[in-house]
Amino acid sequence: MSTDDVSEPTTWHKALDHDDLPEGRVEAVNCGDTTVAVTHYDGEYAALDNNCPHQGGPLGEGSIETGLLRCPWHGWDFDPLTGETPGPHDDCVQTYPVEEREDGIYVGFPEADDHERTVSDVVAETLVNWGVRQVWGIVGHSNLGLADALRREAENGNMDYYGVRHEGAAAFAASAYGKLTGRPAACFSIAGPGATNMLTGLWDAHVDGAPTIALTGQVESQVLGTGNFQELDLEAAYGDVAEFEATMLADSQHAELATRAAKTAILEDGVSHLVFPDEIQTQSAEGADPGDPAGRITDRDIAPPEDALEDAVGLLETAERPVVVVGHGARFDMDGVVELAERLDCPVVTTFKAKGQIPDSHPLAGGVLGRSGTPIASHFMNEADLLAVFGASFSNHTGIAEYKPTIHVDYDAMTLGKFHSVDVPVWGEIGVTVDELHERLGEDLAAESQRDELVDRWAIWREEKATRRAQPPERGINYATVFDAMSRLVPDDAIVPVDVGNNTYAFGRYFEPEDQSVLMSGYLGSIGFAFPAALGAWAATQEPCSQFAGRDVVSVSSDGGFGQYMSEFTTAVKYDMDLTHVLLNDDELGKISKEQRTGGWDVWQTDLVNPGFAEFADNCGGHGVYVEDADDLDDALREAIAHDGPSLVEIPTDSDPV
Repeated sequence: MSTDDVSEPTTWHKALDHDDLPEGRVEAVNCGDTTVAVTHYDGEYAALDNNCPHQGGPLGEGSIETGLLRCPWHGWDFDPLTGETPGPHDDCVQTYPVEEREDGIYVGFPEADDHERTVSDVVAETLVNWGVRQVWGIVGHSNLGLADALRREAENGNMDYYGVRHEGAAAFAASAYGKLTGRPAACFSIAGPGATNMLTGLWDAHVDGAPTIALTGQVESQVLGTGNFQELDLEAAYGDVAEFEATMLADSQHAELATRAAKTAILEDGVSHLVFPDEIQTQSAEGADPGDPAGRITDRDIAPPEDALEDAVGLLETAERPVVVVGHGARFDMDGVVELAERLDCPVVTTFKAKGQIPDSHPLAGGVLGRSGTPIASHFMNEADLLAVFGASFSNHTGIAEYKPTIHVDYDAMTLGKFHSVDVPVWGEIGVTVDELHERLGEDLAAESQRDELVDRWAIWREEKATRRAQPPERGINYATVFDAMSRLVPDDAIVPVDVGNNTYAFGRYFEPEDQSVLMSGYLGSIGFAFPAALGAWAATQEPCSQFAGRDVVSVSSDGGFGQYMSEFTTAVKYDMDLTHVLLNDDELGKISKEQRTGGWDVWQTDLVNPGFAEFADNCGGHGVYVEDADDLDDALREAIAHDGPSLVEIPTDSDPV
């Protein structure tokens, strides 16, 4: 035995049966929370610390050569029974007592000490105090210390952790959660490729204003800058996507950095990034208090400038055909916005990202504007003499007319007049601003009622949709029929993540929402968003005090989008996520094929080779159904939505959503 031997063990673990380890061999064995290298040499058994003192190489994966145990990484040698090194060296390996009993080989361990709080504990507790309840990621070799702290918080019921198959899905899930709730979730990775895999999802969060916190492992701080394995300058890699980022170092104010990360994500509606060098994660932090939001965050219900309010009221009182336009930024203030529209008796049209923020069944609803929109919305846009825009960013896909007199209300001053000048930019929190407008508007308004005209326009559009449903598809079921069925069968309060491509354009035109919450990759427009977003949305439904508790999740994509993250269906199975995915399969990147055709290009390299997606869902342990006859569609959707667990409905359809 070496001088570092463990004495007076109190706990014995059976490591091996007698015949498990041949003479002259070594094997790594897990005994409770400890991995040891068990050796069988010269008729005796021994148990050594599995970590080589040089650079942590796994001795249990080494070999016994010429009477010495050789580390597989760098060839350092140790006595296989005592852990001592040959020659003058003193870097011995700790050994543990071994007993050969009748039923096998046992290794003894001392009673475990109470856990000593670490930097990772302080950070995890701080994030919990700031309201972070969901973490998505992959545990790996350069984030194990932080993973252990997250495990403790999860076991204590303070947060939920979901292990995914690809870090990009973790970032999309966290982004979708932030878009839905307005609160930050976290995504989690190792250094190097794990961290870079999260960048697409984090860019989605950044450009769509979704509060998200990225937690990345890093190589040990003493080798930073030397080109170590999986070393990247992560602060540089995340520099454009993160509103705040910091690397945890030995003397950092760890709780304060975690506080600033959470505070920035919340107040700036964006991405924060914390980097954790490997050895800092387990550094002792006994006595260190976690951070919390008490006294650190302000109420953001700020009223706009008085002159802007007066100008806005003047335009609203004199407009004869006003139209209210709402974007995703108005999603938490729709009651006041709709009440304002009711006073003006005018249409409420939405950007595509805001689809579902007013039910299409509401007598003032005008549908979606722009490329994914309806002729109803475009008609009222064209006839308007004033646009009152709340929480929209004037994307070129939206089609908000530049030449109309415009009031634009937003809490982000940079969004006001982002692409062109507007008549009245109003900087203020939307809910407060709407309340102020209500108070100031007089009773004598020039606006004429547009309700009857809305009824007529909806009748025209619904009649046209009926003719499109009747149009025979080239194969399977046409888009208009699919989204008519979904309009009838998807629960009124469901959360509906959608992807990009023809399937999404058709969803914008044909799906008639009630109180569903629609999630999408807006400004980034990333293919593959829908299914990871469904995972993030489902997590929000599991929070008992959330407004989303108990709601269904029904996501939509094409085969191209689902194929990017289809392995995450196993994540849904692992955590028994009760969600439904509707997959419109055209066996190609249909939107790109269409762009090639309309642009005069040859259609090239957009065809796809697909598995049977419904069979894949079954194979993963979920529920899959393939439906190609419109007469079977309603039953298939009902069955999938009612299924207790993850389900997938595969529907073959045309590549062009006419």
